[in-house]
Amino acid sequence: MKDLNRRFAYRVKRVRKKIEGTACRPRMAVYRGHKHVYVQIIDDSKGITLVSMSTLSPELRGKLDVTDTMLVAKLIGGLIAKKAVEKKIKKVVFDRRGYAYMGKVKALADAARENGLEF
Repeated sequence: MKDLNRRFAYRVKRVRKKIEGTACRPRMAVYRGHKHVYVQIIDDSKGITLVSMSTLSPELRGKLDVTDTMLVAKLIGGLIAKKAVEKKIKKVVFDRRGYAYMGKVKALADAARENGLEF
């Protein structure tokens, strides 16, 4: 288990050193847990979170029966894109952390693109 965590941490570092969010193009960071999906849009130059959404957000709390499916990831991607467009954020840099670009991560990214974000 220790080796798996070390390899994942290495992948996170490898992806993260190539990506940086700025004021004009913030970073969209995805975290996928066993039960929940979290996404934030972050301005790294100021160190602030501009927009965030998860399956634990007040908009979704109590409305979802299951919180760890690809359909929920699509829903989260669409909602984060709508919130970002309301705050006049149209272009982001996608930070998938150490996760492979498939499954929930891909579904979230595709839904965000469909709802107005460019990356």
